Amino acid sequence: MRILHTSDWHLGQHFISKSREAEHSTFIDWLLQQVREQEIDAVIIAGDLFDTGAPPSYARKLFNRFIVEISRIGCQLITLAGNHDSVATLSESKQLVEEFGVRVIANVTDDLEQQIVTLNDRHGKPGAVLCAVPFIRPRDVVSSQADQSGEDKQRALGEAIKKHYADLYALAEAKRSDLALELPIIATGHLTAMGVKSSDSVRDIYIGSLEAVPSTSFPPADYIALGHIHRPQIVAQSEHIRYCGSPIPLSFDELGTQKQVLIAEFSGSNLSTITPLNVPLFQPMRAIKGDLSSIEAQLQSLSSDEAHSDNKPTWLYIEVETQDYLNDLQQRIQAMTTDLNVEVLQLCRSRGKSGRTLEQAEKETLTELTPKEVFLRRLDLESFDGEAEQQRRERICQRFTEIAAEVDAQQRGLEVER
Repeated sequence: MRILHTSDWHLGQHFISKSREAEHSTFIDWLLQQVREQEIDAVIIAGDLFDTGAPPSYARKLFNRFIVEISRIGCQLITLAGNHDSVATLSESKQLVEEFGVRVIANVTDDLEQQIVTLNDRHGKPGAVLCAVPFIRPRDVVSSQADQSGEDKQRALGEAIKKHYADLYALAEAKRSDLALELPIIATGHLTAMGVKSSDSVRDIYIGSLEAVPSTSFPPADYIALGHIHRPQIVAQSEHIRYCGSPIPLSFDELGTQKQVLIAEFSGSNLSTITPLNVPLFQPMRAIKGDLSSIEAQLQSLSSDEAHSDNKPTWLYIEVETQDYLNDLQQRIQAMTTDLNVEVLQLCRSRGKSGRTLEQAEKETLTELTPKEVFLRRLDLESFDGEAEQQRRERICQRFTEIAAEVDAQQRGLEVER
């Protein structure tokens, strides 16, 4: 039995004024090719299929095309909701896609049997039992009670999540027993496990007051396919508990990580191998940092494929390290990139001041600073390049002055009343 584990497609993402439609379409073609060549029996999408609860029509069309193509191959598809997905959106076509052999698990329900799925191999025979767990919302697994402290609520929620996994695992064991076959049990999840590394594009998940779930909450499944974290990772040094990561970079800080999908292969009920398949970079992207001379050298060293061909332009993130204000920074960068096949999507100054600010903060306390001094020091960490941005900075300062005056007036009024 060969399972392909992927997650966090975020179809419909709008990336700094750019559509990802072409990248996602090419990824889907690539993935279908891998399903054929690797003889995959089932594909699991572990949440965040779409980027928003109301995805654009082209995003839905991409997924519908994938459903049709994968059904022609004869590969089973299981799609789980993530925190970005809408339960209503995924559920509206649930019955229709089941006609193509696709199972959609949009939310947790009281009927746990709905979350137990028998995965068949390419010959239609049972090959694994799946505990299909989507993104868990607190109301799905626990009821709030009066007079509970925050710590009590957090403990109750953690125990409820652990119990949910345990109950599903017990049902999966019963299903395996009914089938009288030596089958692996696979579990899924869309959450933050303790100890994993996130990225700029990951929106923090808080299940109630739980920021992260310990690995001890997971059942003793043979493989646990997780979603939500965009970098491939092993959880708690347990090889069988995996994040596969997103298939395309969803932020510039993900460029240093090789994107991949995972193939989990089973022999009988045992996990035999986990093989990463590296996903190509379908859209050239680069992050460039340094002073102006260093940035110019890095731009000139871009390969001919990226900078001097008729291929797709390279999307750039440029972070400039400089001690000077440089009110013509945008013009300088534009001059450097005029003859290159690139598009600068983000241009910012290095936050080098933050280190000096923190060092200075260690030697003083808030009582030594006025509210305006604290505000201005925080504002200095932001970039306001150009005349328009400077005017915006002045408006922010003016608004702060007005709010501070209103607060002072309210405080004086309270003192008079006393």
